[in-house]
Amino acid sequence: MAGQPDLGRADLVAMLAQLTDRPTDLPERIGSMELAWLVHLVEQRYDRQLDLTDDQLARVRTVDDALAVFQTALTTAADG
Repeated sequence: MAGQPDLGRADLVAMLAQLTDRPTDLPERIGSMELAWLVHLVEQRYDRQLDLTDDQLARVRTVDDALAVFQTALTTAADG
């Protein structure tokens, strides 16, 4: 996929709901296990290895943080 990825906040919330077996109105904060799950699913969905740095991973504390990091990583991977 070239250009901007079609990954949205609703996609991440749905992915988290699968892991936690909770409804999609889950808390905004995500933990390390949830982050690992999201990285795995995003890599599968886009058939790419995300080369996230420790700094990028450390910035992810909320769903919106994860979305920003993933969109940047996917766009960078598509451009590279």
